[in-house]
Amino acid sequence: MRVVRAARSGELSIDLRGKASGRGAYLCRDETCVDRGLREGSLARALGTAIDEATRERLHAELGAAMTGTT
Repeated sequence: MRVVRAARSGELSIDLRGKASGRGAYLCRDETCVDRGLREGSLARALGTAIDEATRERLHAELGAAMTGTT
């Protein structure tokens, strides 16, 4: 699945279609992979931005919902 940093606003969001404009990074659909990407900072490095705690929690919830198909 793809996480994208919007080009203008810098906001991070889930891009399930893979077509959103902005810098994107891909994560596997495994909860362990998502946890590791957020915890170890590889997602932040790939997106070229810092991810604060509130955004980290929101992304984790959105990614978890996307993995279970409840978005």
